[in-house]
Amino acid sequence: MAESRIPVDLFNPGQVFACLGFLEAAEVLLGEAEGGFDWSEPGDVRFVLRASGEADPVAEVLRFVAKAQLRRTAPANHDDRSPKEKKHAADEAKKYGRPMPPPPPMPTDVEVTDFFPEPVSDRMSLPIRLHSGDFRPIDLTHWADGSGRDRLKLYAGNRSAFDIAEEMLGCLVRLHAAEQNGLAASPFGVTSEMGGSFNFDPRGAWTALDVGYSLNDQKHRVDASPVVELLAAWGLENARPREIGLRRYRYAVWDTSLPPMLARPTVAGALDVLVKRSFVFRLSLSGKNKVMTYAEEDTPR
Repeated sequence: MAESRIPVDLFNPGQVFACLGFLEAAEVLLGEAEGGFDWSEPGDVRFVLRASGEADPVAEVLRFVAKAQLRRTAPANHDDRSPKEKKHAADEAKKYGRPMPPPPPMPTDVEVTDFFPEPVSDRMSLPIRLHSGDFRPIDLTHWADGSGRDRLKLYAGNRSAFDIAEEMLGCLVRLHAAEQNGLAASPFGVTSEMGGSFNFDPRGAWTALDVGYSLNDQKHRVDASPVVELLAAWGLENARPREIGLRRYRYAVWDTSLPPMLARPTVAGALDVLVKRSFVFRLSLSGKNKVMTYAEEDTPR
């Protein structure tokens, strides 16, 4: 098996969830993946990822994502009109006493799927699908989860999940092309200017109260990690932190190698025997957006 050891800030929840994303991705791409955290050197905490084969698993995951093409997925009855467009059509139908017009043809950038995670499809939260090479497509859907679990959908406003993922992917592609080796060695340490994100990386989180003015109004951008944003979305596909209060969440880390099946409940603190350290973070409000903040350690073990 090959091994990667990447720096991670355990107090940055987005980075921890992105570590889980690397583990999930390595399992799909390489097989026999396992991962855990090594904090034996307090100033040099590492996530240790192992997977089948001889290739560096972190580098392989980054290569897969950097080559990916994005699509949206939707059910066959999806209506891609905006809420404003739908309301206008309904008002016109009511005004002239005629039936509601059918939705327009499915956009060419949407792939119809037989399985959709929620009862009603909304263009702003359609899942995204990554196509890369000969690997099977990867669906990222957690913000559209209709199972009753916390969706942890943090973004809001007039940007769709696809728009955000497309910008994150573009940033990652540029970083990968410019400094591929450096990115593989420290994927969370290389940041980029971003105009919008899923709000998983606290380094890019802000509120107008915190900074004294609105970055949106001034069209200013912030630095954060596109790797954290995309890989955290992958990590949250099958696991979520545990909500313990109003916009307060707990997550956990472990110091032994675990496969994805055990890492998923452990990061939520559900397997106490494997949890070694736990952390609590809160979601701050930035307009209608929620943003992850840095965590505090909770009941250290």
